[in-house]
Amino acid sequence: MVRLTILGSGSSGNCAVISTERTTLLLDAGLSAKQICLRLDACGFSLDMLDGILLTHEHQDHTGGIEVLSRKRQVPLFCTALTQETLAGSLGFRKPPAWRLMTTGAAFEFQDLRIESFPVPHDAVDPVGFVIADEESRLGVLSDVGFVTNLIKDRLRNSDSLFIEANYDTQLLENDTKRPWSTKQRISSRHGHLSNEQAAELVREVAHPGLSHVVLGHLSDDCNDPATASRYIRQALDTAGAPEARVMCAERHKPTPTIEVVRRRSGSTVSFCMAASADSTGQLALF
Repeated sequence: MVRLTILGSGSSGNCAVISTERTTLLLDAGLSAKQICLRLDACGFSLDMLDGILLTHEHQDHTGGIEVLSRKRQVPLFCTALTQETLAGSLGFRKPPAWRLMTTGAAFEFQDLRIESFPVPHDAVDPVGFVIADEESRLGVLSDVGFVTNLIKDRLRNSDSLFIEANYDTQLLENDTKRPWSTKQRISSRHGHLSNEQAAELVREVAHPGLSHVVLGHLSDDCNDPATASRYIRQALDTAGAPEARVMCAERHKPTPTIEVVRRRSGSTVSFCMAASADSTGQLALF
């Protein structure tokens, strides 16, 4: 069974753990290496347990810990050729990582996992989403993306759980006084990020009665809030006939609860990372 543990998600850094009984992968490594190690330990993992690192794209908030991590532990680093070329030229690796190049749109086997990448629109050289599956479960991953294509919907449609971006609330972004107009335009462009409305529309399109969890990531600190984002997704799930699916919002400063990526049946469970607990804002509440 695939499990998902998000160590942190937001504009300051994104990193998660994909694990099974046999395999432990990092999904992106945008936190500092120190924070990644601390949060791995808090959630019952360790750097020595890592079998590889899977990258969605080259931006700093998804790769900031890569150089130090690759010195601490030499594991396969999965990315596309264009992403590898960009990172090799920008990060100044003291020791070359163990690159494992993926072909966008193709699937590959790694230990007990089948990993399929698919192209997404974002302002990066070759950004991808993933479908990560074993014999029991199927996780759909959609990180930074400007708009939802038909291909994205097709790839995510049969997921047992989803980890998707819900970066901003349209009204809050429009009302924001700290960001210049050009930045707002980039965020909301077709190569920027997903709004709550766009994330909800995607969920409405791909949800099914067996969908277990929708985990929302990359929430803006000041142009979104967990309650608002969750409300949009909750309404979409209810409309799509998946009222029992649970909604979670990942935090940036501490891990979120670990979920089991399994098709919903009666009595399905959620386990909790010992470092994560709901606070008064409800940011880790399950809806």
